Amino acid sequence: MNDKTVLKINPADAVVVCLQPLKKGTVIEVDGMSVTIHQDTPAGHKILIKDVKAGEDIIKYGYPIGHVCQDMKAGDWVNEHQLKTNLSGTSEYSYHPVNQTLSIKDEKRTFKGYVRPNGDVGIRNEIWIVPTVGCVNGIAEQLAENLRQETKCEGIDAIWAWHHNYGCSQLSDDHEHTRKILRDICLHPHAGGVLVVSLGCENNQPEDFMAMLGDYNKERIQLLVTQRVEGDEIEAGMNILRKLYNTAKQDHRDEVSIAKLRVGLKCGGSDGFSGITANPLVGEFSDWLVAQGGTSVLTEVPEMFGAETMLMNRCLTSALFDQTVSMINNFKEYFLSHGEPVGENPSPGNKAGGISTLEEKALGCVQKCGKAPVCGVMEYGDRLQHDGLNLLSAPGNDLVAATALAACGCHIVLFTTGRGTPFGTFVPTMKIATNPTLAKNKAHWVDFSAGSLIEDRTMSDLVPAFLDKVISIANGEETRNETNGYREISIFKNGVTL
Repeated sequence: MNDKTVLKINPADAVVVCLQPLKKGTVIEVDGMSVTIHQDTPAGHKILIKDVKAGEDIIKYGYPIGHVCQDMKAGDWVNEHQLKTNLSGTSEYSYHPVNQTLSIKDEKRTFKGYVRPNGDVGIRNEIWIVPTVGCVNGIAEQLAENLRQETKCEGIDAIWAWHHNYGCSQLSDDHEHTRKILRDICLHPHAGGVLVVSLGCENNQPEDFMAMLGDYNKERIQLLVTQRVEGDEIEAGMNILRKLYNTAKQDHRDEVSIAKLRVGLKCGGSDGFSGITANPLVGEFSDWLVAQGGTSVLTEVPEMFGAETMLMNRCLTSALFDQTVSMINNFKEYFLSHGEPVGENPSPGNKAGGISTLEEKALGCVQKCGKAPVCGVMEYGDRLQHDGLNLLSAPGNDLVAATALAACGCHIVLFTTGRGTPFGTFVPTMKIATNPTLAKNKAHWVDFSAGSLIEDRTMSDLVPAFLDKVISIANGEETRNETNGYREISIFKNGVTL
């Protein structure tokens, strides 16, 4: 095709994507055919390029993204009002392995990281206060602010308290989810020192929680149980924090192999350009990093529905295939147990940006993990055990999913967005804009623009610049969320609150 106002992604597609807003009556050229547009159509949205009957599937990315509810003509605008999901319930899957070789050269790249006593590497050196229960959030925040005022963060990167609402009045999986995420934060290599702050009477008992940390470095992770302090718990906490700070500020960056880098793959506020620009760009980087011996992690399980077989067949072993099937179907059962349909996922912002069904969203979403084989599958709260591409069980919610990626051990979350979002989790959260308008309007949120891919840049042009940007962040350059001070955690909750 030769019309630069629209893009046909796959030769089998029944739709093209508008690269700019197009007016009713505009004539586009697609595969040697002239198609007249029947309605004003926004950028990122889909135009039908052949006649279809009610019930017929619409193909995009070479796969079905749902079926139309009415007869439609070439030139019609296809959106959520005419297109409905094909997803329903759990599914049976069979393993058809796809062996994909990544023909990417070893570039021997490095970054400057903090090598921890256990061999882990961090890209930040920070002091963290971790409450075991939401009741002591205020104390944790006051301790963090006091230490900031006292030290001005000299010699370290930042001081943060990771407040949350849980740690008590929870049962079963919810209780364990909270404990695991908090454990993972304490053990993360970005922490040069951690003060665990407990109330003392909560379900998440302090001694049991500290035992979860295993053979942790007691010089770096210490405990304050506020109910047991005779007198001022703030001063008691500050005495511990001063020692942690004096230890952490002695740390320094060393040159380490890029193979030590671990990145999380996330999208939020997606639009019709996500699967065309930012997600494929991140997928190219993920493949490059895996080829260097590094690690990437894909999550947002509900946003795999409709594209899950692509991931299943990339599993290195049948055991990993079985784990992936369980991860997908368990999340579908979670939806169904609450009386919710498995296909109800695209948000109002997604739909306004041109995404009509969950299948369409998923087919764009999974492009973030490129073509590498799946080497590991993790449950929520698990920590990374395998290099290469991993899958992680977590919902699509931006805060919960990004926290889970950081908690499993990722150094950076690569976050693609078409609508924009300012937030960040407890590791650098790099925002990659899918379109040039967002990159221009929200430059104080966006770290990198992939929107030039629909203007004048090619993927081969952009990948080296993106790689350099990620390495700069690993070397200490702040992401926008860090500069803005937007950092938080969110923990997955499913069950009863007592």
